[in-house]
Amino acid sequence: GETIRTVLPLPEDEDSWKDLHVMFATANGTVRRNSMDAFANVPSNGKLAMRFDEGSDDRLIGVALLTEDDDVLLATRQGKAIRFAATDVREFQSRTSTGVRGMTLKADDEVISLSILKGFDATPDEREAYLRAAPWKENEIAPTLAADRVDQFASAEQFILTVCANGYGKLSSAYDYRRTGRGGQGITNIDNIGRNGPVVGSFPVAHEDHLMLVTDQAKLIRMGLNSMRVIGRNSAGVRLL
Repeated sequence: GETIRTVLPLPEDEDSWKDLHVMFATANGTVRRNSMDAFANVPSNGKLAMRFDEGSDDRLIGVALLTEDDDVLLATRQGKAIRFAATDVREFQSRTSTGVRGMTLKADDEVISLSILKGFDATPDEREAYLRAAPWKENEIAPTLAADRVDQFASAEQFILTVCANGYGKLSSAYDYRRTGRGGQGITNIDNIGRNGPVVGSFPVAHEDHLMLVTDQAKLIRMGLNSMRVIGRNSAGVRLL
């Protein structure tokens, strides 16, 4: 009953692996972090990377490379998300432990996406000020931040694309996802799940990217993300397909 879950490209220069970590995330909200060095020598029949409690229905949903300067974003099927610092998860020396709680979930929810966001040193007030007068904002609010600080925010900005099963989705600034401690219930990632259907993907994108949606009936649509307006994190989204 075991299947491959993730294909993860690694830097060819193994000397650089010492600066990298591997983050694992499960459907039940468990996370764990190991140094990439722990997987430098893997035998042909594989190596145990993480243990699950006996009898648990949990499963791995994502694996990603990151550094200690990065943040982790977990998104759930019912429209919640949590962002926390990579260092909130201690580095595990053992590969046979179950990990720690990354997110507390309601009974009918599960984690469906693990994403890595670049850390950016800013206060909550600065983030709010930038979001009120961001360059992509369709208003004429004058920025309260200095021009060079606005430029720093804009050059480091990432965007989160969230897509739901019924063809709705949205694009939001990653600054809208405030960093909290791991283990909480998270914040709203997208609203109106009743209309939208469950979340099927939530991940960082760039404005120059294209989005391809494929349905279970093999219908396909492709669109440029530069045609999507950036909207608030707790919005219901728009019809994509």
